[in-house]
Amino acid sequence: MSETTPSSSAAASNNTPNRYENQKRRDWNTFCQYLRSQKPPLPLHLCSGAHVLEFLHYLDQFGKTKVHNPTCLYFGIPNPPAPCPCSLRQAWGSLDALIGRLRAAYEENGGQRETNPFAAPDVRVYLRHVRDFQSKARGVSYHKKRKRPNPNNK
Repeated sequence: MSETTPSSSAAASNNTPNRYENQKRRDWNTFCQYLRSQKPPLPLHLCSGAHVLEFLHYLDQFGKTKVHNPTCLYFGIPNPPAPCPCSLRQAWGSLDALIGRLRAAYEENGGQRETNPFAAPDVRVYLRHVRDFQSKARGVSYHKKRKRPNPNNK
């Protein structure tokens, strides 16, 4: 009868993907499925930043964040008092995290860092535009979190 030692159970838990790795794998599979569903299917090595932007636009249909149009009465109001017909979109923070995971997954799956479509300048510009527009539309400003100094490093 074999006993589990603390070191062997720790090694087993290290082989279990964590939440981030699982999400990264699901995101990668979703993106690859999206490429396969294109007419004609798009091989990964031909994928560009423009294709990534098309994918992000495609994902907007599944969004849960209300983004007001500039013509909406509630444009710029964080908590509108009544419903409006403005569309639901993907939140900027979700898109930013998604691109980070896909950027890492691309390189882990054999892609070259220099040709990573998720690191393309137009993708970064798009994310910045989405952040700025959503902050205006929802009346919520996004500020970069500042790291607090570690009191133990004195």
